[in-house]
Amino acid sequence: MENNVPDSVPATASHGVDISTVNFELELLQASMTTPVLVHFWTPRSEVSVSLGELLARLSAEYQGALKLARIDVDAEPQVAAMFGIRSVPTVILVREGQPVDGFAGALPDAEIRGFLGKHLPPPAPVAVDAAEKPAETPKQAIARLQLEIAAAPDKAELKLDLAVAWMQIGDASAAQAELEALPDELERDDRAKRVRGQLEFASVLKDAPPIVELEARIAANPEDHAARDLLGVRLLIDGQTAAALEQFLAVLKADRSWNEGQARKRLISAFLVIDDPALVGDYRRRMSSLLF
Repeated sequence: MENNVPDSVPATASHGVDISTVNFELELLQASMTTPVLVHFWTPRSEVSVSLGELLARLSAEYQGALKLARIDVDAEPQVAAMFGIRSVPTVILVREGQPVDGFAGALPDAEIRGFLGKHLPPPAPVAVDAAEKPAETPKQAIARLQLEIAAAPDKAELKLDLAVAWMQIGDASAAQAELEALPDELERDDRAKRVRGQLEFASVLKDAPPIVELEARIAANPEDHAARDLLGVRLLIDGQTAAALEQFLAVLKADRSWNEGQARKRLISAFLVIDDPALVGDYRRRMSSLLF
């Protein structure tokens, strides 16, 4: 079987019932006599398998019990996988009344899986959700979704840029850098690409830098420790605490605008390029200007 092999990812119950030779008859065959069972053949060694499992879990939950999700780890249960003639993972098979009725191999995006299910099942009943209460997609969820979409449409370079942004949001600079390097020339000039590149430059400053708590302790002991304050500002910026980061750079500029060849001013200007908040940037630009002119 052909697999990608990243770090192992632990299984969670939300991904459906795990099928083995022990419960195969009860949880899959007998269950399918009353409820269609969507069977996900996967391996925790395959990043695409894991991401697809998360998508299947979300989609199957929409059916509110009218569709059962099961999964089979082909490494742990090769006999069960062999019963279905599985040759690669991920593979998905729909089982009804004890028989496989349809399936697909590889990763498909959300819309195509919905279309696949729609051929065999009535659409799930809509669930009324207040838009204000609907949880926003987290960066980790975005990464899982984008990896599936890229696997299904590898030529859509804009998805790789979206993925670079998401990797940077969780602080994985090396993964973000890898996606940036794969972008075509026309996306190199995209504002989001420039923003991520700026964030990577800030992240490179933090190599071997002390943690936030140590930097704060240094500043508490010596408020004129501009080097510690500068690094604290960079750490806060990478962590998404943009206003707090700008305050640190501004404090250094106010105390000694010539420190380290005007580094505080340079930090502020660079930070303005990576912060996607025009109101905040405008406010601190004015405050910086009032100190310089």
